[in-house]
Amino acid sequence: MPKPAHDHPHPRTLILVDIQNDFLPEGALAVPGGNEIIQVANRLQNRFDLLVATQDWHPANHSSFARNPPHRKPGDIVQLGKVEQTLWPAHCVQGTLGAAFPPRLIQNRLDRIVKKGTSTEVDSYSAFFDNARLKATGLLEYLKEKRVVEVYICGLATDYCVKHTALDALSLGFKTWVVEDACRGVNLQPYDAPHALQAMNKAGIKIVSSRHLPF
Repeated sequence: MPKPAHDHPHPRTLILVDIQNDFLPEGALAVPGGNEIIQVANRLQNRFDLLVATQDWHPANHSSFARNPPHRKPGDIVQLGKVEQTLWPAHCVQGTLGAAFPPRLIQNRLDRIVKKGTSTEVDSYSAFFDNARLKATGLLEYLKEKRVVEVYICGLATDYCVKHTALDALSLGFKTWVVEDACRGVNLQPYDAPHALQAMNKAGIKIVSSRHLPF
């Protein structure tokens, strides 16, 4: 289906966060119900002018992987530089099937793919910056170039990459929405995802259902 024609100067923009094989139920870092959002994300694409997808794209020796020295277990918290880091199973390693988008996700309409987490030394939950804010991904400049003023965000996972992307978008001056039914959480602790939604809402991010978009 073609993208909607638009004559307004500020394209409606959807950011699809980390909808990748390793975050689906059979993946290395499975997000419960992660596969359930694909159909919603595909349906959402038809409502937007500009589509951006993010991709975790880790080197195999990434410092957030519990398997790498000094060998911890997933869920442990360590200090990476000045940033606290949760350790994860190895996931979304560059060039692997786990890092790829699932075939069911419509990809031929994506305008931009943002790869993140590419540095060995620091993780990158947000689509805009790494966790230490040492390096930007280029997404901000791209959205400014396209004259974007508001963004809608969905994907995986609510309590990590969706949350950090949304909070950064808001802090950078975008009117920011999160499409709740097109997100799922890791929930390392019970209620992490609901708490993340509450925190985003409190910060000024609008939480909306895909069936109740304001356009």
